[in-house]
Amino acid sequence: MPGALGIVLFAHGSRDERWRAPVEAVARQVATLDPTALVACAYLELVAPDLPTAAGALIAAGARRVRVVPLFLGMGRHVREDLPQLLDELRARHPAVEFTLRTAVGEDSEVVALLARKALES
Repeated sequence: MPGALGIVLFAHGSRDERWRAPVEAVARQVATLDPTALVACAYLELVAPDLPTAAGALIAAGARRVRVVPLFLGMGRHVREDLPQLLDELRARHPAVEFTLRTAVGEDSEVVALLARKALES
């Protein structure tokens, strides 16, 4: 799939394997919504794959554009500092690939509204 879009769902990571389930569920939903997109999960620490490995797999599968979506509620240090540094390293390693970074999902007004509705559910 030349020129395909790759999407990396980037999360913190946990030693508890069950923690990955919601992240992987989002990946399945993305693949269902857009079967042409190449989707991978990546984690900052404690669990594999890391961002370079996940992005490398998408690139090997044909992605020439990679969008990184931080599944974080806010713009903490990991999203403000660690993630941009990782992206700079990826850009240097893969100069022919366009990398873009979305804001943390928790910063999106639709996500905030959804969380508020969930808090009000009985």
